[in-house]
Amino acid sequence: MRSLLSTAALLLLCIYTYAQEQSTEFIQRTYQTVKVTNGDDIMIDGDITDAQWSQIDWDGDFTVQQPNNGEKPQRQTQFKLIYDDAYLYLAFHCDDDDPTKIESRLARRDNFPGDWVEFNVDSYGDNATAFSFTISASGVKGDEFITGNGNSWDSSWNPIWYAASEIVADGWTAEMKIPLSQIRFSTESLESWGFNFTRRDFRADERSSYQFVPQTVSGWVSNFAHLIGVADITPKRQVEIQPYITSGLKFNGEPNGKGETREMRHAVGLDAKIGITSDLTLDFTLNPDFGQVEADPSALNIDGFQIFFREQRPFFVENANLFDFRLSGTEAGGSHGNDNLFYSRRIGANPRGNVLNGNVIDYPDFTNIIGAAKFSGKTKDGWSVGVIEAVTSREYAEVEIDGQSEQALVEPLSNFIVGRVSKDLNGGATIIGATLTNVLRDISDTPLEDQFHDQATTFGVNLFHSWQNREWQIKANVVGSNVEGTTTKITDTQESFEHYHQRPDADYLSVDTTLTSLNGNGGRISLANYGGQDNISFETGFTWRSPDLDLNDIGFLNTADQMDHFTWIGWRSPRPFSVFRSYTVNYNHYSGFNSQGDHLYQAFNMNTHASFTNYWNAGMGFNLEVKDISQKALFGGPNLRRHRGVYRWLYFGTDNRKKARVNVNLGGWTPLASDKGALKTFNANIFFSYQPYDAFRMSIGPSFRMQDRQIQNVSSVEYNGETRYITGRIMQESFGLSVRGSFSFSPNLTVEYWGQPFISKGTYDDFKMITDPMAEVWTDRFERLEDRVQQDESGTFLVDHDQDGSTDYSFGDPDFNFMQFRSNMVLRWEYTPGSELFVVWSQSTTNGGDPENGLFTSLQDDLFGSSFDNIFLVKYTYRFYRK
Repeated sequence: MRSLLSTAALLLLCIYTYAQEQSTEFIQRTYQTVKVTNGDDIMIDGDITDAQWSQIDWDGDFTVQQPNNGEKPQRQTQFKLIYDDAYLYLAFHCDDDDPTKIESRLARRDNFPGDWVEFNVDSYGDNATAFSFTISASGVKGDEFITGNGNSWDSSWNPIWYAASEIVADGWTAEMKIPLSQIRFSTESLESWGFNFTRRDFRADERSSYQFVPQTVSGWVSNFAHLIGVADITPKRQVEIQPYITSGLKFNGEPNGKGETREMRHAVGLDAKIGITSDLTLDFTLNPDFGQVEADPSALNIDGFQIFFREQRPFFVENANLFDFRLSGTEAGGSHGNDNLFYSRRIGANPRGNVLNGNVIDYPDFTNIIGAAKFSGKTKDGWSVGVIEAVTSREYAEVEIDGQSEQALVEPLSNFIVGRVSKDLNGGATIIGATLTNVLRDISDTPLEDQFHDQATTFGVNLFHSWQNREWQIKANVVGSNVEGTTTKITDTQESFEHYHQRPDADYLSVDTTLTSLNGNGGRISLANYGGQDNISFETGFTWRSPDLDLNDIGFLNTADQMDHFTWIGWRSPRPFSVFRSYTVNYNHYSGFNSQGDHLYQAFNMNTHASFTNYWNAGMGFNLEVKDISQKALFGGPNLRRHRGVYRWLYFGTDNRKKARVNVNLGGWTPLASDKGALKTFNANIFFSYQPYDAFRMSIGPSFRMQDRQIQNVSSVEYNGETRYITGRIMQESFGLSVRGSFSFSPNLTVEYWGQPFISKGTYDDFKMITDPMAEVWTDRFERLEDRVQQDESGTFLVDHDQDGSTDYSFGDPDFNFMQFRSNMVLRWEYTPGSELFVVWSQSTTNGGDPENGLFTSLQDDLFGSSFDNIFLVKYTYRFYRK
């Protein structure tokens, strides 16, 4: 351990010495635009010879941001920007002395393929928010909503605008026509618009911009160039109505292609976006359908923690950043990084109710959303406002009781609401905000009243303050929660995985069976420095979760009863040197405690990342855990000292400009000498991508993970009047194969496929009873059961602990073999800007198998030999909008 830390310290010292020699100059630019009266005469076809463009001169003189920070690009870019009462018009000329080498790859909207040029405009004038429009050399459009001063780019924002490109003798050209109704501004902000242009030179793997923003400067939007000359235009109130019609067929098919069951489904719905004012918008959806959305990747977690899945449904993704309230998002990372007051996947999630009587015949896959509305925007005074409300329907499972088919309620009628308000001060250098959420369920006098909270409320306030051109930053927040329900439900909450108040060694906690509500709190505070002329940044801070904090009705909480300290120090080279095009190195350390102050966790991390002059990239790092005491490993039992060791990882990737490229990621855990033999892990991820021609791309990504853990929870049993905890050695192997393919007939007509078979199987042996969970030596923490364990014909393990010939206790067979296949094929045609036709084919199946079988034998016999659920869907939308 000393050698690792000494090496890290020496490396940081060398970096600091080198960094003193690096500096970049930042000068803010200004551009004068002009208003025209005949903008509608411009044909948006990529040909920049229209007469209207002669009313203004070309500007350019771009500067490289990546990798040669501050230098001149290999190929320059020029632009023009004019406007009229309804539109912004932009023209680009991207120099290239060999147009045959321009990368004009095709892809779906927002995929940003090949060479492209991008326009960002801060029409709010708030130095934090901007709208981004991108056009590639092949004519593929991209658009993003930028928030957090460039920290977040939301590609789900899909405005209506027009663009085209053309390859010419001395490079390539492009035109954009952007309706003013698609961006937000006020008459007071016309003199304070910020903007920037960025060009990606694919061949040189280079990004250059009109307004040079050094890598050492904090923020993106706040450093934009100034756009002057915008005057005498009126903010537009956006009005868009988008009805849809869907028709689908669901059937369960055998491997021979014959269908067992068929179900037709037809639906109509409506999405709308209405400008209440020029800067505040109401979005709503009635009977939404997300059939075109890609399925979640398969995953299996045996440690009890929730799996975090990203949101992919368009209504909830758009403007999601406005509602984001992360408790502890930090540069250092950590297990708490996903904790959030609002996790939109809770709305319309899989039903969670248990059927109390009868045998389940059919259980619903998801909860239907009856309707949802979103009110959001930012005023000229710097107020950001957001409200989401959604109503989900009751869901029923089909059950058999006494030979009769009946309906059993498994999800109640529920109302979800999230409110967010924040205020920018000092030009966005200081931000204060507050969030309030509430879930209300109709469960009174139903079988679900002991299974759900009837009401859950959370709140949070936050502060962001920066100074010295945002180089120094303080972030702080405080959150609170309240859940209400029956005494049975609140008792269940106290004993749930996130809380475990019943832990026998947690004398500061207890389970109160008389409570009908539970209140908790949490928060974070951190100090950071980003940038500066030495290119070194750091962040340090503290975060906490009280034992009773509960966010999971509408938010995401990994665990309560936790306090963490974190520190991150990072350095990156602003310019290439030696064989490096870019180089970064990071140091992190973490300390974890429970709410009583007991020290539970201590770890150190070092990682480094580089790209090379041959355009390959690579990285490596280690995570040294010198203390790890788990409050969860025994699932409600006492704390268990976990194995200390080092997780090492490395990756490399070939030139991503090439038609064929490969990325490899390897990692593995090895214990320290004192814990030798306690745990071994290995994981490998390989990604291969091939694009034989501009319109077609395919990729394949196999992944494998193995763990051999000597102490893995199996069960808790009663023996001699005490609760005992049974563990075993687990040998777990997991394999997944992600396959993708895309074909573009044009920038607006694409076919995409994604499929993933997945398997995870685990076998247990060497069963043990925990006797001293906090022993320093791992072999002193348990008593091996050895030949006192016998397995009967049903698979149950019978234990004759005192070896008197009779069974003292028993536990079930923990072995598992989980398999799943999911796939989507989507044809998307944007037949006119904003209006789309989708044709979708989805397949899925979940199955189990014999854990003794090999991975690939199980996949072939037990997964692909089972029946599949197939869904064919056609969805037609048309967007009406006011220009």
